[in-house]
Amino acid sequence: MENGETKTPPKSWAMVGGDGPRSYAQNSSYQRGLLDVVNELINEGIKDKLDFKSPCSDSSNICTFRIADFGCSAGPNTFLAMEKIMEAVEQKYQAQFQNSPPLEFQVFFNDVTANDFNTLFKTLPSYQKYFAAGVPGTFYGRLFPKSTLHLACSSYSLHWLSKVPEEVVDTKSPAWNKGSIQCSGTAKEVAKAYSAQFKTDMDNFLNARSQEIIGGGLMVIIILGLPDGILMSQTLAGICNELFGSCLIDMAKLGVISEEKVDSFNLPLYYSSAKELEEIIKNNGHFCIERMNMLNHPMMKRKLDVQFVILQFRAIYQALLEEHFGRDDVDKIFEYFAKKFADNYKG
Repeated sequence: MENGETKTPPKSWAMVGGDGPRSYAQNSSYQRGLLDVVNELINEGIKDKLDFKSPCSDSSNICTFRIADFGCSAGPNTFLAMEKIMEAVEQKYQAQFQNSPPLEFQVFFNDVTANDFNTLFKTLPSYQKYFAAGVPGTFYGRLFPKSTLHLACSSYSLHWLSKVPEEVVDTKSPAWNKGSIQCSGTAKEVAKAYSAQFKTDMDNFLNARSQEIIGGGLMVIIILGLPDGILMSQTLAGICNELFGSCLIDMAKLGVISEEKVDSFNLPLYYSSAKELEEIIKNNGHFCIERMNMLNHPMMKRKLDVQFVILQFRAIYQALLEEHFGRDDVDKIFEYFAKKFADNYKG
């Protein structure tokens, strides 16, 4: 893999750190809500597809199983996910290797260098049954020696691109995304640029992991996506993003923030379809898809609370906005968004 082609994401792409009321740790219940849904699927996948062979070295009576979470943020969701995975692995190990040495776990928590690893490790459960280590750096490049990991997972992370496609902020490009802050799917050239960047990033991710995961190992990916034939602008997330973008446009017209900055602001997010993701993985050639499921989030059936949405947006987007517009304007932006969301959302 050509590591030189991958740029490290800006430091501001980390979620809001700490454990305060605006932190990601306190405002990631939506992301946590899917863990219960996928738990059974992960258990089945580990039971049926994980090829242990033997995690024990010839020179030791200790068996070490290594797991990495790519895009761990500052907790606590990553701890819950790791616990569920380890339970399933241990059950598989005990069933396959009866009367074998005890299994020890080493868990690597990875995220960008600006991630709040201090909060992550301060809140590490005291009862954890594993050796923990933090691994800062972009997961679009190599992070581990060859054949180090037995299992890799990434949850709610790979829809974040390594960068915004250059074309969408180029005023001379047919893909210039003026009037929108996301890949809504309605502008063909914009969608093409975002899709190309997603493919590049996914290839880099898969190439790196293919060298780090041992033969017979597994990778679990939970990623935000779109049903085939559905545009981002037709989804709740897309509608919320467009409403947020309209707030920026309104504020530029009012002279509160710079119109030039609004025109150059785009979210580094891309929601692929299952078909698109499947094609990328197959064409990459390093991994075979053992199972792919489209899941409905349990919270989608609930009535959204305005404050819940605003806090979610702030925990995720605050650092991006601070870098682009400046820290002084962020409070104004979210105050305006809260009012407009309340006025427009019918529940």
